[in-house]
Amino acid sequence: MKQPTDTPRGVAVMCHPHPIHGGTMHTKAVYRSAQGFLDAGLITLRFNFRGVGTSTGSFDEGVGEQDDARAAVDWVESEYPHLPIVLGGFSFGSMVALSVGVDDARVTSLLGLGLPVDLDERYDYSFLADAGKPILVVQGEKDEFGSGAQVAEALAPLGSHISLVRVPGSDHYFAGGLDELRGAVRGYFESGPGARALLTV
Repeated sequence: MKQPTDTPRGVAVMCHPHPIHGGTMHTKAVYRSAQGFLDAGLITLRFNFRGVGTSTGSFDEGVGEQDDARAAVDWVESEYPHLPIVLGGFSFGSMVALSVGVDDARVTSLLGLGLPVDLDERYDYSFLADAGKPILVVQGEKDEFGSGAQVAEALAPLGSHISLVRVPGSDHYFAGGLDELRGAVRGYFESGPGARALLTV
């Protein structure tokens, strides 16, 4: 848990990438996005899914991990009951965060990093169309699990409440683009649609 130096404007919860492939709360993109939230004045919580680090339990194919994300949101709400909540994640964590946050009235806006996209439609983001809250997606232009162009094509029909930032030359892990990632998160939640959503609570 990290806190901004000034009066906090909200609380952000970040979910990490796939545990089976080495994802933890210390993954660089998760850490840098958390810095972006802090820059924008949000208290930020990173946590490990079940079975990762010192967390008990074992990998649960995304089902139990959604429960983990809900528990994290419950905890920050109990600690900061008067602050709006943002829920975000990276890769596998983005699917968890978006799935949980889209219908949770406590979550004012969402963040997805490195969205996995598959042309055989294994990853279906159509549920975001009815989210009713602003969503920021940050994607490496050369992401091997979904290029900037592929993600733009997948998200285009889903509505103007979804903003996409494509990081030039960057891969799935935002190599060479971590500063741009941090800046995109800061801008969206400091003065963009995410900032305006923080004011509605």
